[in-house]
Amino acid sequence: MSELEMAQQFPDHKPPEDESEGEISWADALADLERQKQMIQEQATASGSQAPAALSAPKASLSNGSEPPNLQFILDIPLQVTVELGRKRLLVHDLLQLSQGSVIELSKQIGEPFEVLINQKLIARGEIVVINDKLGVRITDILSPMERVQQLQ
Repeated sequence: MSELEMAQQFPDHKPPEDESEGEISWADALADLERQKQMIQEQATASGSQAPAALSAPKASLSNGSEPPNLQFILDIPLQVTVELGRKRLLVHDLLQLSQGSVIELSKQIGEPFEVLINQKLIARGEIVVINDKLGVRITDILSPMERVQQLQ
């Protein structure tokens, strides 16, 4: 949405003076979000329609009295899930020699767990299962939060 459209839809919205100023604080972001919710409720009331339930629902408070950030929007972010059966390094010459029926020997041994990657980061290990003629993965081990954080570094 352009700044012009933002100004038309949300007259109280103030664009940042300089985009390179740095990051906005959580307090400022939450205050801006509350202003936008209030404006949407006011617009809905003026037009005679009901405000969305998410805007009018009671809110839980944190122990310090401030409201928790609404993280509902991240639930719709698509992630790529990959099950890695094994790896093999090939020379271009060997790759060009492949034909229908060729077999590529992978690095995994029979019985080893397969790796489950989310956005190319190891999250879990599992075993291959067949359900109604489709392959699936039964998760047998999930990395601990500490291991997952180490994967990100």
